[in-house]
Amino acid sequence: MSRDSVQIPDDRDFQTFRTECYSDAGWTMTYSKSGITVWIQILEEERALHKIKCKMECKDVSAEVLYDVLHDIEYRKKWDSNVIETFDIGKLTVNADIGYYAWKCPKPLKNRDVITLRSWLPFGNDYIIMNYSVKHAKYPPKKDLVRAVSIQTGYLIQSGGPKSATLIYLAQVDPRGSLPKWVVNKSSQFLAPKAMKKMYKACVKYPEWKKKHNPHHKPWLYPEQSTLPTISLADVSIQHADSLENIDESSATETKDDRGEASDEDSVN
Repeated sequence: MSRDSVQIPDDRDFQTFRTECYSDAGWTMTYSKSGITVWIQILEEERALHKIKCKMECKDVSAEVLYDVLHDIEYRKKWDSNVIETFDIGKLTVNADIGYYAWKCPKPLKNRDVITLRSWLPFGNDYIIMNYSVKHAKYPPKKDLVRAVSIQTGYLIQSGGPKSATLIYLAQVDPRGSLPKWVVNKSSQFLAPKAMKKMYKACVKYPEWKKKHNPHHKPWLYPEQSTLPTISLADVSIQHADSLENIDESSATETKDDRGEASDEDSVN
C-alpha cells in the first residue's frame, strides 16, 4: 500500500485490510500445525522481500483478551522477549497514535526499529489493529539499529464466542537491506509459529496479570484514560524506504545462537 501523505485510516482502509486477511490469492502455505497456519508471498526474490500471514485458533481465550494483550504495552515488555524498546510517542485521535518499537533479529543480522502510525477499530464482535511507518523529527534512525519500514502490518481478531477467538496477523515490512534466503524460511517456518504460540500463552496469563497491574487502566477502550500528549499529523511524514540506509546482509550465515527466541516458559508474572 503506497501513500503520498500521512493519513489516519478510515473505514475503507480497515475493510481493505480485512479483505486481504481473508484472501487466498498469491499466498503459499509454509506451516500448518496445532491450530497455527503460516503463508508467505514473495515480492522481490533477490532481496528476500515478502509478505507474511499467520492464522491462529485460540481456545480458552476471548477476542477481548487478545485485543487487550495486543494493546497493552506494559504487558508486551513482559512476554515479548524480542522487544528491545517500545513506547508510545503521542496520540492523534481516540483510536490512532504514534509509537516506537525496536526488536531483536536472528543473529548475525542487525536489529531493527520502526516508528509507526497505529490505528484500531472494533468491527462488531471483531477487532482490527493496523499500522504503517512514519517519520518523526525527534526520533531519527539510531546508529546501532536499522530503521525498517512497515508498509502495512496488522491484526484481525475474530470472536468465536466467549472463550474462543481466531487471530490473523498480516505483515509487509521492508527490512531495509538484502536478506539471505534462510531468513524467509526461518521466519515463516520457525519464528512466526513460535511467536504466535508465545502470544497465545501470554493471552492465557493476561487476566491474572492484569488484576495485579492497574486492572482498570485500558486507554485503548477508554480514551479518557490516556495521558499521551496530543500530536498533529503535521508532526509526522511518510517514511519512504528509499530515503533510509540499505544494508546488504545477503551473505550472512545462520548461527546456532537463537537470540530473540527465548523459551516459551518465560514468566510474565
